[in-house]
Amino acid sequence: MKKNDKNYVKRNKKNNRKNTSKQNNRKTNAKSTSKVIRFKNNLNVSNEISSKKIQIIFAFILILFSLLIIRIWWLQFADGNELQRLAAKQQTYIDTISAKRGSIYDSNGVILATSYAADNVIVLPEELSEEKRPLVAAGLSSILELNYEEILATLNTSTSKVTIAKNITHEKIEQIKSWVKENKLSTAVYTEETIARYYPYSSLASNVIGFCGTDSQGLSGIEYSWDSVLAGTSGKSISLKDTSKSQIPNTEETYIPAENGYNLTLTIDVNIQNIVEKYLKQAVIDNDCSRGGIAIVMDPSTGDILAMASYPDYNLNSPFTPNEYLLEGWEALSSTEKSNALQRMWNNECITDTYEPGSVFKTITSAIALEENLIEVDTPSTLSCDGIEEVADREIKCWRAVPHYSQSLRDAFNNSCNPAFIQLGSRIGAQTSYKYYEAFGFFNKTEISLPGESTGIFFGLKNVGPVQLATMSFGQRFTITPLQMINSISAIVNDGVLMKPRIVKSITNTDNGDVTEISTTEVRQVVSKETSQTIISMMQSEVDIGTGKKARVKGYNVGGKTGTSEPAPGHEDEGYVASFIGIAPVEDVKMVALVALYDPRGDSHQGGQIATPVVANIFAEALPYLGIPANAEGSTHQNNTSDNNLY
Repeated sequence: MKKNDKNYVKRNKKNNRKNTSKQNNRKTNAKSTSKVIRFKNNLNVSNEISSKKIQIIFAFILILFSLLIIRIWWLQFADGNELQRLAAKQQTYIDTISAKRGSIYDSNGVILATSYAADNVIVLPEELSEEKRPLVAAGLSSILELNYEEILATLNTSTSKVTIAKNITHEKIEQIKSWVKENKLSTAVYTEETIARYYPYSSLASNVIGFCGTDSQGLSGIEYSWDSVLAGTSGKSISLKDTSKSQIPNTEETYIPAENGYNLTLTIDVNIQNIVEKYLKQAVIDNDCSRGGIAIVMDPSTGDILAMASYPDYNLNSPFTPNEYLLEGWEALSSTEKSNALQRMWNNECITDTYEPGSVFKTITSAIALEENLIEVDTPSTLSCDGIEEVADREIKCWRAVPHYSQSLRDAFNNSCNPAFIQLGSRIGAQTSYKYYEAFGFFNKTEISLPGESTGIFFGLKNVGPVQLATMSFGQRFTITPLQMINSISAIVNDGVLMKPRIVKSITNTDNGDVTEISTTEVRQVVSKETSQTIISMMQSEVDIGTGKKARVKGYNVGGKTGTSEPAPGHEDEGYVASFIGIAPVEDVKMVALVALYDPRGDSHQGGQIATPVVANIFAEALPYLGIPANAEGSTHQNNTSDNNLY
């Protein structure tokens, strides 16, 4: 073989070895490559699953983000104004600045009602957890000396705000503030400044003055009817505060000052009121008057009420506490019965209740007859009394067992003779009587500035027959208020001129001191001056020699008329009404006084016996107080005359 062939063979062998080696390497690589590929394939599958999850998560996030964007847009633009309003409401605190209520004075400037700054303790139960409520109840009960159980029961109610105590002293308020700070309760317990009402004379003129509620709003009497004048206008302090009730920095506080109420000056004289109440109370107790009594003193020339009283009365500083007449059996009453009893206790019976005036009304019948020229005052035998007057189908007896027989008008007036006045009423007639009743104001309210005023209750004119006309002539079977009665008599003795009753004399602006006078008001001329003088003369005779003898006051000429009215059929339980109306001095009448005692159960029920002395005692003290001097020509009789059968 050729050399070249050998080399070729060698090269082929070498190449074959190389190729074999390469093939082996390829196999090895192929195996390795196959493993890597499988691994790579596994990675690709795993990546595909993760990608789907990521896509789902991304989509979910995208949806949430979109919803969030929509919600933000909705809150910003759709609900933005409302949310701003709610936020402002939550952060805005409006503190009321109480206006000081105006004071009430008597005619001499004596304070009858006034106001002072006080503090209340307030709790917000919703700001307290159940665990803290016993703590709060214990703390407040200890400081304020109140019942723990009652406070806790109050805190456990659903009420959002409760007043635990009112009108607390400054010392205790400071203790509460320290305790609140120490226990970190400022969001739930705080003190609130308020205005409290105080009546220096407690029960004096209670049914006239009235009282206020816890919010200083008038609830009865002058406090109620003049509330808009007395109350003033509350102010406000408006600020932005955080949840701890601290003012938010860089915010402004709006302050609207309170406008204080005006002061009232009454026509009532506290000294005369004291005199009247003293003797009225004594008469009610001494004569065992089950339904109490009333008394009014009036200046006939102006219509001014100098005193007005109802007894039993009550304490204005604790008006919801029953008086001694209500205490017996109080706990046995239902809540409704208690409420009704308190309402009756607060009533001013001088204007809210009507009564049958009885023989006092004979003064009105006499004035009508004289004004109509139907009779002369001193002509003898113009009227008669046989002890019984037959009217239609019935007999009406005189109060006295022995007849009065022939009488003049003055005689019949002095004797308080029913048969004589039945005859007089028949002469006048229903039509004319009602004309004067209206002129005297019996069909309308007097419009005195007090709440709850009633008016007279009469038969309709068409229903007035002989019996009704007869009973009206001596003051029975119709009702009027005591104020209407005294106002009509005041008109007669005031030269026949009816005045509008006045109880508020002036109003004072507490800011600048300006005074507004409440002027007296002349309503109308009812009877002539001549009739007025004649009636005054008759009333003086009634006291000097008639049934009103017990009204005599040493050193003064006094006039008047007694009255005793029996209960209407079916109302026997109401009992008699004993009354007397007096005037003094007769030369120039400065005072008219009416006293009525309801259902007296003592030794007598007659006005001439038990009501007349009350007026005498009032005059005996009030006339000198007013500076009206006694005179030698006045009555020299004492007021303790003892006459039986005084009517």
